[in-house]
Amino acid sequence: MRSAAHCQSDQSVKRGKTARGTQRYLCQNTLCAKGSFLLDYCNRGCLPAVKHTLIDMRLNASGVRDTARSLHISPNTVLRELRKKARALESVNTALLRTLNPNEVAWDIERAGEAEMDEMWSFVGHKGNPHWLWHAIEHRTGKVLAYVFGRRTDEVFLQLKALLEPFGLTRYYTDYWGAYTRHLDPDEHCPGKRNTQKIERKHLTLRTRIKRLVRKTICFSKTTQMHDIVIGLFVNRYAFGRAV
Repeated sequence: MRSAAHCQSDQSVKRGKTARGTQRYLCQNTLCAKGSFLLDYCNRGCLPAVKHTLIDMRLNASGVRDTARSLHISPNTVLRELRKKARALESVNTALLRTLNPNEVAWDIERAGEAEMDEMWSFVGHKGNPHWLWHAIEHRTGKVLAYVFGRRTDEVFLQLKALLEPFGLTRYYTDYWGAYTRHLDPDEHCPGKRNTQKIERKHLTLRTRIKRLVRKTICFSKTTQMHDIVIGLFVNRYAFGRAV
């Protein structure tokens, strides 16, 4: 028996050979999503360890070509692996929602019912095509609650507001952008920079860790899809604590 490279299961059997004559194996573990696999890949981009390192580099200030050069793989391989992650991304911190005990909802709301909301500018292709990250964090702990991408419009803000409804928020700290004042209850809305310092610090972390968000650089996103995937991966892995 050989251990499957993806799930580490020893429930694998031989399954013929490739056109190059390399032995192919089949994982019989019903929980394994991969199924068929090789132990000796001719293409480095197919190695599980390379795929894992590829994602780590993209989320730590390396560009597509930086990653490809360092791992000795094709830039297209980098882009292809990133696109595969799109389906696994979530826009809401469901892990935090699951920790809410229905019997203690009132206590949770009183303790964690305040959120900071803000939008971060970036662009896709050229600066005439701005693409904003709208997100909200818990004011007390700084945990990211939800995020959306889009223009700096009321419609996009309302998408974020809808994602925040399950959290039962009672206070919103924002800047003075008009969308907030138009769609938030004045009794719950507290505009100003004094209580948005944590979310502004989140912006700095994003611009430091993700190369396409750095200001005054030639690095930028060429497609909206890739822009959203890379930032979404960062938020899901480091803010939501998901293994993506």
